[in-house]
Amino acid sequence: MQNPLLTRITLNPEVCKGKPTIRNMRFTVAQLLELLAGGMSQEEILEDYPFLEVEDIYACLWYAAQIANTKDITEVAAA
Repeated sequence: MQNPLLTRITLNPEVCKGKPTIRNMRFTVAQLLELLAGGMSQEEILEDYPFLEVEDIYACLWYAAQIANTKDITEVAAA
């Protein structure tokens, strides 16, 4: 069964060149994940970006987990 949070992640070729975004806004999943990886707390993110909701953060984390849970891994040589 698909997680209902994933309905918050949208793929639209007209928005951010088709990158995964949050609720079809010009705010990408990658942007949110970078904020979290940089050490921002959920509270800080929601304060700095009032158009986001806590469910958006959970949706991005779920989406990233699904991508990371791939069955095929291809080794890429570092440049």
